[in-house]
Amino acid sequence: MRPFRPGLVPTLVVFALLPGLIALGCWQLRRAEEKRQLLDSYAERRIEAPVAVAQLVQLPDPAFYRVRLFGQFDPEHSLLLDNRLRDGQAGVELLQPFHDQASGQWLLVNRGWLPWPDRRVPVRFDTPAQHLALQATVYVPPGSSFQLHPDPPGGQWPHLLTAVDPAQLWQQLAREGFAHELRLEPGPASYRLDWPVVAMGPEKHLGYAVQWFALSTALVLLYLYFGWHNDNKEKRHGRRHESTGRA
Repeated sequence: MRPFRPGLVPTLVVFALLPGLIALGCWQLRRAEEKRQLLDSYAERRIEAPVAVAQLVQLPDPAFYRVRLFGQFDPEHSLLLDNRLRDGQAGVELLQPFHDQASGQWLLVNRGWLPWPDRRVPVRFDTPAQHLALQATVYVPPGSSFQLHPDPPGGQWPHLLTAVDPAQLWQQLAREGFAHELRLEPGPASYRLDWPVVAMGPEKHLGYAVQWFALSTALVLLYLYFGWHNDNKEKRHGRRHESTGRA
């Protein structure tokens, strides 16, 4: 049985890196499972009948529920969600407050994507003035979003943002409103609507998990190899030293 002598430095490196690599792999597996559950929930709720806004505000988990709306858009307080690409083209998503007549609630409705090829020219969009019967889906992001350089409160409308917080908008406008974004379904007020449910699917997370576990395995194999290899080198060096001494 060969003695195992890896040395102090390789041992410290392995003990420092291996737990982190394994933890990253396990985290990616958990993210994959979360995304699977999210997609399953979306598929289940897509086939259910739309609920009224009064029912929606009472749900403990409103994500992906379809909602019936009847009311009017507020054209004065629009939000433009920046850095949204479609087919490689730069653009924004247009979000506007919508007042539901039956419940009296305000909701932030995403009307879809608009191209914005030239930043020197304002984004062009129209807001229907009449009351509309619409259907939308509640969107709850899987994690908190980081917002860069938001327009200051009270600045010129429409506000250009990189992330949306409906609760903050209602506080700014002094209104009672629903705390999540609603994504409009095809209809008279919609623009381009092809949103992905999740930005990264479960298969991507599984692929990253395999990579982290592969690095962990490679690190252990290298540790074992150098442990035995160093022992063999020490033996060869010792034999050469003995033969030199005899001579």
